Amino acid sequence: MIIWITGMSASGKTAIANELYPLLKNKHKHTILLDGDVFRDMHKNDVDHSMEGRKKNGDRICQMCKFLDKQEINVICASLAPFHEIREWNKANYNKYFEVFLDVPLNVLVQRDPKGLYKMALNGEMKNMVGIDLPFPPPRNPDLVINNIGDRTPKSIAEEIFSTVEPNLEN
Repeated sequence: MIIWITGMSASGKTAIANELYPLLKNKHKHTILLDGDVFRDMHKNDVDHSMEGRKKNGDRICQMCKFLDKQEINVICASLAPFHEIREWNKANYNKYFEVFLDVPLNVLVQRDPKGLYKMALNGEMKNMVGIDLPFPPPRNPDLVINNIGDRTPKSIAEEIFSTVEPNLEN
């Protein structure tokens, strides 16, 4: 199963994925965590953060997930992926696919901003920031929508995802 956690920068994707991973791994040993930022770093940041660069990186992540899915390896993927076509491709091409959308208002994201990206983008110091000068179309039909406004811990959200997907996992 591919569990794709999507949402804008600072929505909690990585924190939640990091909490979900041990829950799944303890019961299903064939499980990996694929973080979009780490994946980009593994490719030596050879694509930029423009929409074209983001699309190329997203396509790479999809192909890696497909490769792992064919081997019956569960993947927790934490990736922004601001493209309907990527999400639709995922639904059509994986054995089992579960999409989690972390819905967070922009003002909350700006307040969190652990990397300072929103501040730089809003001050005109940075371009290609999804949610500021690049669009983020929310998923059309995610399997689970979580309003992650800060009233829950990443662990409690991970536990909710786990209890939802675990009955559908085989290995």
